[in-house]
Amino acid sequence: MHFYESALSAIGSTPLIKLKRASEETGCNILGKAEFLNPGQSVKDRA
Repeated sequence: MHFYESALSAIGSTPLIKLKRASEETGCNILGKAEFLNPGQSVKDRA
């Protein structure tokens, strides 16, 4: 099992998941950020 020593060491490590259908339809790699895996459980939108 992988774990971080602190929340600060986990910053910037939120995994990206390839969105297969959107990627196939556009011909581009479309990625979604797995916000539910954030160390602070934040799901705020950012641009």
